[in-house]
Amino acid sequence: MTTQIEDLIARQLQERKERLEGAVSKSNRPDEIGRLIRDIDRALDKISNGGYGLCETCHDSIETETLAADPLARYCIEHLSAAERHALERDLSLARQIQTGLLPRKNIPLPGWLSAYHYEPYGEVSGDYLDIIFPDNDLESFLFVIGDVSGKGIAASMLMSQLHATFRTLAGIGLSIDLLTERANRIFCGASLSTHFATLVSGIAHRDGEVRVVNAGHCPPIVLRSTGTEVIASSGLPLGITCDGIYKTESFRLEKGESLILYTDGLSEATGISGGMYGEDRLRKVLSGHAGDPPDALTFACLKDLDLFAGSGRRADDLTLLALRRG
Repeated sequence: MTTQIEDLIARQLQERKERLEGAVSKSNRPDEIGRLIRDIDRALDKISNGGYGLCETCHDSIETETLAADPLARYCIEHLSAAERHALERDLSLARQIQTGLLPRKNIPLPGWLSAYHYEPYGEVSGDYLDIIFPDNDLESFLFVIGDVSGKGIAASMLMSQLHATFRTLAGIGLSIDLLTERANRIFCGASLSTHFATLVSGIAHRDGEVRVVNAGHCPPIVLRSTGTEVIASSGLPLGITCDGIYKTESFRLEKGESLILYTDGLSEATGISGGMYGEDRLRKVLSGHAGDPPDALTFACLKDLDLFAGSGRRADDLTLLALRRG
């Protein structure tokens, strides 16, 4: 019995096969098209017989990111040929360069605010999403978005890039932050598999300190005031869960010197050397001890404490941290 994902892949492969069959008579490379059609037939047979996604050499599962990049993949990374490995490494390197190019500039000038961020992929590419956007002809405010696409690797990074393009496009049409998020959710729902979703915080900050935030199932942002910390709880489901999601806006004002901290679960759910998760409470305690610090010092303090807790070795998940401070 096939799964819902395999049914979707089968439909996509069948559509690809039909397009290739229509192109055979017009192509000067019919042998190559014939080979691709045979590869598709082989994959469709595997889906029908329950063997899709298994390496033909070791019979273990092929990596999800490999199948996402090539649904006709027949071998796991360990059993790729030297040429295939080289091609995959080249594609991953290019994907990382593209993703790095999508990040906001460091020390980007903001109207009335200062910012700093840390973006650390778990592997070559990340499913974390981070952006700072300036609406057209608006010199008094900016949008900020941080998110986490389910899964890892190429598939998650492709969906991250899709979210980046979606928010950049919608930011220019003057929607309120809740309606912008609702529209982005419908687009994400229609363009991704039913197994994929994205937690996300989107917001708009004004020069005068007014902030409006939507939390779509994401880690609760922390408001760092001189009097203590507050959190912004989730006000809606993650993007991709249901196409008609409704999102509530939280509004507040920060005084000069106060900050807003946003992060992904690569920070809050990091595992300690002796077990247990890092957690929101520990993060709030660290931030409280650095309430008057500028954004770069805040991010440094958080990462330093995380290293003390979890060790400075390889992370187990993508990690993103954004600090915004009213100037």
